[in-house]
Amino acid sequence: MGHFLRALLVYSCQAPKCTKEVLDHHLKCFGEGNLDGILADYSSDAVLFLPTGPLKGTDAIKPVFQAMFSEFAKPGASFAMHQQYVEGDYAYILWNAETADSCYDAATDTFVLRNGRIEAQSFAAKITPKR
Repeated sequence: MGHFLRALLVYSCQAPKCTKEVLDHHLKCFGEGNLDGILADYSSDAVLFLPTGPLKGTDAIKPVFQAMFSEFAKPGASFAMHQQYVEGDYAYILWNAETADSCYDAATDTFVLRNGRIEAQSFAAKITPKR
C-alpha cells in the first residue's frame, strides 16, 4: 500500500496544473506585477485575442503585460473582480478597474488551457481614457 500511495503522490505532483490553479497564479502574478510569472502561465505558442487583433507567442504577448503593469503600478489603481468561472479547461473572468490613466468597464478574459498552460485567451473591455 505504501508504494501505491508514493506512486500516486509522484503522479499527482507531475500532473499538469488544473485550470483553477493556473488562473489563481495568473491573477496573483497580475496583482504583483510579476511579468515572468504571468508569462510562465502561457504555452510558447499561445494566442491572445485582443480587439486590435491576435498576438501569437509569449514574445508578442509580453509587451501587453509590460504596458498594463506600468499603468496599474501608478498610485490610485483599483481592481474589482465580479465573476470568476472555471469549467474543465476553460476559465472566464469579469472585472472592472480604474487607473490614473483609464477606466476599465465590463472587462472580460476567457482562457483555454491545455496541459496546465494557457493556450488561448481573449480580452475585451470598455476602456475610457481619463485624458
